[in-house]
Parts: sequence; structure tokens; C-alpha cells
Amino acid sequence: MDEKHVDDSVNTKSINEKLKSLDKESATVEYTGIWGKLIAALCICFSLFQIYTGFFGAFDAMIQRCVHLSFGISLVFLLCPTKKAWIRGGKVNPLDLGLAILAAIPPIYILVNYQSLILRAGTVTTTDFIIGLLGLVMVLEAARRIVGTSIVAVVILFLAYGYFGPYMPGPLAHRGLSMEQMVSHLFFTTEGVFGIPLGVSSTFIFLFILFGAYLEKTGLGKFFIDIANAIAGWASGGPAKVAVISSALQGTISGSSVANVVGSGSFTIPMMKKLGYKKDFAGAVEAAASTGGQLMPPIMGAAAFLMAEFVGVPYMEVVKAAIVPAVLYFIGVFLGVHFEAKKENLVGTPRSKLPSARAIMHEEGHLAIPLLAIIGLLASGYTPMKAALGGIVISIATAMLRENTRMTFGDIVDGLIKGARGALGVLMACAAAGMIIGIVTKTGVGLKLASVLVGMANGNEIILLFCTMLTSLILGMGVPTTANYVITSTIAAPALIGLGVPLLAAHMFVFYFGIIADITPPVALAAYAGAAISGGDPLKTGVNASKLGIAAFIVPYVFVLSPALLGIHASAGQVIMTTITALIGMAGISSAMIGYLYRSLNAIERLIIFAAGLCLIDPESFTDLVGIGVIVALVVFQYFRSRKINA
Repeated sequence: MDEKHVDDSVNTKSINEKLKSLDKESATVEYTGIWGKLIAALCICFSLFQIYTGFFGAFDAMIQRCVHLSFGISLVFLLCPTKKAWIRGGKVNPLDLGLAILAAIPPIYILVNYQSLILRAGTVTTTDFIIGLLGLVMVLEAARRIVGTSIVAVVILFLAYGYFGPYMPGPLAHRGLSMEQMVSHLFFTTEGVFGIPLGVSSTFIFLFILFGAYLEKTGLGKFFIDIANAIAGWASGGPAKVAVISSALQGTISGSSVANVVGSGSFTIPMMKKLGYKKDFAGAVEAAASTGGQLMPPIMGAAAFLMAEFVGVPYMEVVKAAIVPAVLYFIGVFLGVHFEAKKENLVGTPRSKLPSARAIMHEEGHLAIPLLAIIGLLASGYTPMKAALGGIVISIATAMLRENTRMTFGDIVDGLIKGARGALGVLMACAAAGMIIGIVTKTGVGLKLASVLVGMANGNEIILLFCTMLTSLILGMGVPTTANYVITSTIAAPALIGLGVPLLAAHMFVFYFGIIADITPPVALAAYAGAAISGGDPLKTGVNASKLGIAAFIVPYVFVLSPALLGIHASAGQVIMTTITALIGMAGISSAMIGYLYRSLNAIERLIIFAAGLCLIDPESFTDLVGIGVIVALVVFQYFRSRKINA
């Protein structure tokens, strides 16, 4: 192996290590020897169980979720060990092995005693109580290992609220729950650990993660980068625009911000630095673009599947509502990159050094067939489970069409393993989030907090939206998007709905800001991942990413004030007009954030164009005309001033 390849290998290893330190869901270990084979076999059985129930129909809700949890929680204890120093020659820590077995006992207990538990109708025996308490503790410990301590802290806070209800202040006070009541409600009903979040994880989410694992196996990610290079690599600031386009495409199959940063950023960030972008900005471009991946249909973040269940609409309706906002988000990032490139006079890569789009489509274009197929299946009325299964089969079949993308039997088996491992973080986040929902439904704290929020905002919609945004951003710094959405959708969303915000728009609002926390300092995981690759400062990278992702801070306000953006009770003409005004507004705000329009902007010009962009958030005709008029006037002014200076 030559020196260059050794260096590249070391760099990749370093990036992966940093990824694992930032994203606990990626921090699972690799075993060798007999234990490696046994754990791989467990992963394969897990995936095959999910595929079987996908084809032939899920079992009763409690049974399906218990099997799902027993597989997942055991794998978490094995793959996220107490001390990684034990992993020598493929050995498993005996403590972790014991915990893996112990953690599987509570859900198996429910399976074995399912009929008697139903007949007892909520009456908990001493054995039930001990098993249920053990199950709750094991869920929290597994969530701590693979998701992080923040989500455990939030769950414990809600549990404390449930227990110490009589001591809560004012409107938040309630009768309080005994330990027996909490254990019974949270572990032996479908209102707690085995609630809607785990139900969605055990059906839709797992299969979509498995679909994503097979798409990755086909090399679709490389195809996205290659085609983005061919489309935009030659333009001003080409590599940065490639990062935006490839991340938007990658986002159609992946719902993880940090994984998206590492997946495409390892290619695009070095290209940006070579072109002349500063380290902090190069990492920020990839972070902002990759974070939008959870917003991009058809495969959005796991929380989008929960949204469909909570709102009570087919998943395809969520996809349709998300299309325009997602496109607006990526256009906003693209505009920020464009203005920065013009400001710094950064050129693209010569066309002669770029791949041909026609050649790429000829060699790799077939890899996009599964993505188009799953959109078609969802649009045709197939359930998400059936659509995901169809996508898996089609992805394997289409990969076989050309020799350079063909999968071996080993690749197919490896896809089953990667799919199971990739689902563990979401699985445990859903189980832990179910405990939060259980306390909310048992105590009614959701409606109480919603009333408090409305009272604090004094009935003002904008103030309430701002408070909700801050809540989502703060929660998003510590808990994953799935848990963040569960908390805010049960507490903050009802307050928005109470002020007349449409149900889907309210849920989409909290969903958006939970995701954008990944680029919002001080704890911006996607920005930290971008900085790890670029070598830049994480805080500066986060600030730059927030500037580029400013659209994500604006678009949710637009679709709450004008639900036509989501297609809610709107004609095609209304959707088009709202989209156009939102685009112009984003262009103005992006220009203000970067400090460039037709030429560099001074401080006063930046304030003017920023204010004009904000005017376009309000769907009223007067504010739209004012905003558009000011932006057009500033463009004309800059154009003639540039001509005068050049003359």
C-alpha cells in the first residue's frame, strides 16, 4: 500500500472515531471470533423477524413490540459495553452479557404471561411489579448507553413529576402516582414503554432503516456525490454547492444529521478547503446541508413516522406537506453558499476535470430506481411497511443489473446486520420516549403545560411560536430528534393548536426546530462532526451553519402563518404564490447573513434587506409587496452602483 493510501486510511479512521465520540448511536463496537458471529446471528434474526412481520402482517401490538424490544435491548447491552477495554480478541464483558440476558427477561415475561396479564386487567402482582420495575430500569440504562444521559435525565424528570404530583406548584399539581401505578401503566400497557413510539419503531421505522442500509450497499451515496459534481462542480463555489445537492439527495434515504455529515462530508469538505473556503465555513456548509436530510422526503427522520401516527394521517400526507419546506430549506442553504462564493470570489472546478452526467447516469443511474419505486409505492396507497419491503427487494434487484454494483450473498447478509445495528438508537429512544408519553397521559400534564404556555404568551401567536421554538432547540441540544418531537408534540403543539394553528402545521413546527438543534450552538452535533472533518472550530462552525440554515428558522413561521405552504386547504395557485414569496424572502435574509447581494453589503444595507426578508414571512399582500419592493430596489441600486464604479 502506498503512502497516500495509508494517510487516507488513517484520516478515515480518525473521522470515524470522532463520529463515534459525537454520535452515541454510531458508537457500537465490532466483535471478532465466535462472539462476533453470535451477535451477527442475533442481528440477522432481528431483521428477519421484522421482514417476516412486514410481509405477513404484524402480531398483536403488545407481542410485536415485546419481541422488538427484547431483540433490541439485548443487542444494545452487547454492542455498547460498560468497558471497551474488555474487547480483546472478541471477548464480551460478562457483566454486559448478564445485563443483556436480564434486559430481555421483562418483555419475554409479558409474552409468556400475555393472556393472564390481559385477564388481570391492570391488577399488578408482586412478581409483575418486580419484573416491570426491572424492565423500566433496563430501558433507561440501555437508552443511556446508546442515546445519551440527557434523555435519561428528561425521563427521570417526568417520572419525578408523576410521583411528586401533590407537591407541584399551582396548575401543575396533581394527585400523584404510586410506584405500583407507574410500573403498571408504563410497562404493562401500550401507553408507556410499549406505546406508539415503539409501535412505529417495530413496524415502519425498522424497515426503512433496513431499506437505507441496502441503498448504502448499492453505492447510491457515491452516485449522489458524482451526479452533484457533474451538475454544480463547475459553478462558482462548486464543491460547496456539490455538498448541498449531494446532501439533499442523501437526505432522501437517510434520517441522521451526523451520519450524513460524515458520509458526504469526508468527500466534499476537503474539496471545499482546496478551493479556498475557510475551515469553519467548509464544515458549516456540510453540517447545514446534512441536517436538512431529516426534512427531505421520502425517508425523513424517525420522528416523521411518529408524526403520521400522532396526527392520524397516512405517512404520504406528511411527505407531501414536507416537500415544499424541505426544498425551500435547501435552496436557502444553496443561496448562502452562492453569496459566500461570490463574496470571496471562489471559482469552481474546470469542467474538463469533472465527470460527465451522461456517463454517470449510464453507469450508476439504475441505483436511483428503488428511490423512485418507493415514492411510487407510497403514492399508490401501499402502507409504509409494504413500501419499505418493496424498496428492499427492488434495491437488491436493481443492484444486480450491472456488474460494478452487483451484491453478493455476503453483502445481502451484511445488510441485515447493518440494518439491525442501525435501528438500535431509534428503538431505545422510542422506548424511553414512551415513558414520557405515559406520564403525560396519566397525569394530564400536557394540557396543563399547554395552558401555562398560552398564558405566558398572553394569547399572542408569535410569542407562543417563539417560546415553542426555544423549547425545541434547547431540548434538541440534549435529546435526539425522536424524543424531542415526542416531548414538544405532547406539550407545546397542543398550545399552538389551541390558538388555531392547524394540527399538521403545529406538529411540523416542533419537528423542524427539534432537527435544527443539530446546527444550533452551543451543542450542535452536526457542526461538531463537520468541524471534526474540516479541522475547524466547532463553535464557529455552528455559528456559520446557523447562518446558512437560516431558512430553517424562517420556513416554520411561514407555514404556520400561511398553512398553504404545506398544502393545507390551499389551491395550487396559493401554494405557488406562497412558495415564491418565501423564496424571495429567504434570498434577502441569506444575503443579509452573508453580507453580499450583487456586491458586498454595508451594515445599513444588510439591516434593510434582512427586514425586507422578514416582511415576506407574513402572508399578507401589503407586507409581501413591501418586502419584494425593497429587495428589488436594493438589487437595482447595487447593479447601477457597480456599473458606475467599474466605469
